[in-house]
Amino acid sequence: MEDYIVYGIVLIYGILIGSFLNVCIYRIPEELSVVTGRSHCTNCNRKLKWYELVPIISYIFLLGRCRSCKSHISIQYPIIEALNGLMYVLVFYFYGWDSIYALLLSIVYCFVISALIVLSVIDFRTNIIPPGINIFLLVMGLAAVMIKYFESGRGTDVVLDHTIGFFAISLFLLLIYYATKGLAIGGGDIKLMAAAGLLLGWELVIVAFFLGCILAAIIHPLRMRIKNVGRSLAFGPYLSVGTVLALYFGRQMISWYIENFFV
Repeated sequence: MEDYIVYGIVLIYGILIGSFLNVCIYRIPEELSVVTGRSHCTNCNRKLKWYELVPIISYIFLLGRCRSCKSHISIQYPIIEALNGLMYVLVFYFYGWDSIYALLLSIVYCFVISALIVLSVIDFRTNIIPPGINIFLLVMGLAAVMIKYFESGRGTDVVLDHTIGFFAISLFLLLIYYATKGLAIGGGDIKLMAAAGLLLGWELVIVAFFLGCILAAIIHPLRMRIKNVGRSLAFGPYLSVGTVLALYFGRQMISWYIENFFV
């Protein structure tokens, strides 16, 4: 099958999953079921028809407004759908599908990215990381380790690398948590880094953490100045972006760093 056909299928699949992510973003903080109950307008409460729920396309044709009450539909919906689709394509670009192991790993990473999108938006809005999402990420991390374990011919080095990754950052954050009595870091962030460490391994989770810290150090002061937000911040979105960047470019970053500073 031609590469562009595969990427097209992945893009469409990612956009469709992105539509479900919007449901999760809205319903999880409200403690509503994400699998039952029909979608409805949050303003007039009218249940939406199937043709009003086609990802991206419905938003364009409805001009971003409810068909009944004409209230604005959040631009979040098409952005999340398009973002999820594009990020799925990048996963398959970097990790491929030329073997059953590569295909399975790409699928796992796609699910991880979707979970991180939901986590980021919810944490940004509520300062809470839902425990269920961290559990899901942990399960995906275990799946990734198992795939790599069998791909490497049952090499124990893979298991050791990812086991160390589980503790590499999360243990450090846990010490900060107890030292500051929870004022400097949240429990959800610790669990997120534990799951990310199991998924990425110890080298990449360190990259992910430092990228998250750098992004937070740059972006949040700008938000404080421009948006007049407080000093406290939701760290989950920055850690999530760091994790995704490490997933895509982490090995290249490590190689560049070693070549420029140690060779």
